[in-house]
Amino acid sequence: MSAVLFTKENGVGYITLNRPDKYNSFNREMAMALQGYLDDCEKDDEVRCVYITGAGKGFCAGQDLAEAMNPTPEEFARMVRDHYNATILRLRHIEKPIIAAVNGIAAGAGANIALACDIVLANESASFLQAFSKIGLIPDSGGTYMLPRLVGMQRAAALMMTAEKVSAKEAVAMGMIYKSFADDLFEAESKKMAVSLAQMPTKGLGLTKRLLNSTYDHTLQQQLDMEMEVQGIAGTTHDFAEGVMAFLQKRKPEFKGK
Repeated sequence: MSAVLFTKENGVGYITLNRPDKYNSFNREMAMALQGYLDDCEKDDEVRCVYITGAGKGFCAGQDLAEAMNPTPEEFARMVRDHYNATILRLRHIEKPIIAAVNGIAAGAGANIALACDIVLANESASFLQAFSKIGLIPDSGGTYMLPRLVGMQRAAALMMTAEKVSAKEAVAMGMIYKSFADDLFEAESKKMAVSLAQMPTKGLGLTKRLLNSTYDHTLQQQLDMEMEVQGIAGTTHDFAEGVMAFLQKRKPEFKGK
């Protein structure tokens, strides 16, 4: 059975982490398969939104500790680099919207992989846990970068040091994730958002993501200059021309993601 499943429908690439008996915890096979499917989605013009979820009752419980027993410092560093750093960089650099559909526990690296996606949705029974301190590790997978920017330094430090579990509703309230849905509505509502994003002007959404990636590193002037440059690119796309024409003709635009 494949550690990651992939299907494509209505412009959405659906990626499912598929080790449900292990709460979709990462081993090398799953990490490499996920990266491969992300690469495929980036290259495939038919995929205009990526949707990542977990099989079974959880999203992802982080690293499979059975594969991380007694490593040397070099082996541990290599695992973090190859499994997680490479995944996070793909999630941030692919210029298409990526949804994390968190359908249960998201712990450790699993939580931080979700937070690296563009939009995080969760069912009401989901929870987020910075579990690293429970086993003497530090938050990796971009956690120390993303979480303070989402919830503030004080709250991020507390969540990481105490390993306090955060419910989906609490995560929405503190700005950690975008939205939660009742469990029985979650799959339909989260996929509805993915299909809607896949029908939007993909190039423009990707350029928006490019700007967001730089915003914390730029001065206001630098960001204004980058917005000016990137708007020039957006203004030459097919979808901008279609959007203007549809507005003038008072009809719904038909974007092609070009």
